[in-house]
Amino acid sequence: MPGHTDNAIVINAPMDLVWSMTNDVRSWPELFSEYASAEIIADNGTTIRFRLTTHPDESGRQWTWVSERTPDPATRTVRAHRIETGPFEYMNLYWEYQDDGCSVSMRWVQDFQMKPDAPFDDAAMTERLNRTSRTQLAHVRDRIEERHRATSPADAARPNN
Repeated sequence: MPGHTDNAIVINAPMDLVWSMTNDVRSWPELFSEYASAEIIADNGTTIRFRLTTHPDESGRQWTWVSERTPDPATRTVRAHRIETGPFEYMNLYWEYQDDGCSVSMRWVQDFQMKPDAPFDDAAMTERLNRTSRTQLAHVRDRIEERHRATSPADAARPNN
């Protein structure tokens, strides 16, 4: 049975900042704690093709793959998929952003199926991706909120207490 994850987080920052930071793939090694590098392979203005490489895991292995990502600023959604699927038969991702005027809810949905010879089955990968997605969403939120506080004129005008 294919795997599916659906995770979201609220980020206390304006939509423009959340959108720009999370769609700047070049800066993902600073935004996500799991990525050592992000290399842009092609950018046609609508869809970006890129290679991600992780930091070494507990066994010392680095994982790398190529993905494509197509943001839609009008709907504040992103569709992505792996080109180099590695242990996955397929991996499709959907990002959705909802702005309430004070904060942004950012949602990640991942649909996938593991190859028969993969080190994890669909259920185990679902658990693993849910765990790492929650960790990464919190890390992304923290980085964006830090940037927002550092660049917010209201915060700069407040006296130190």
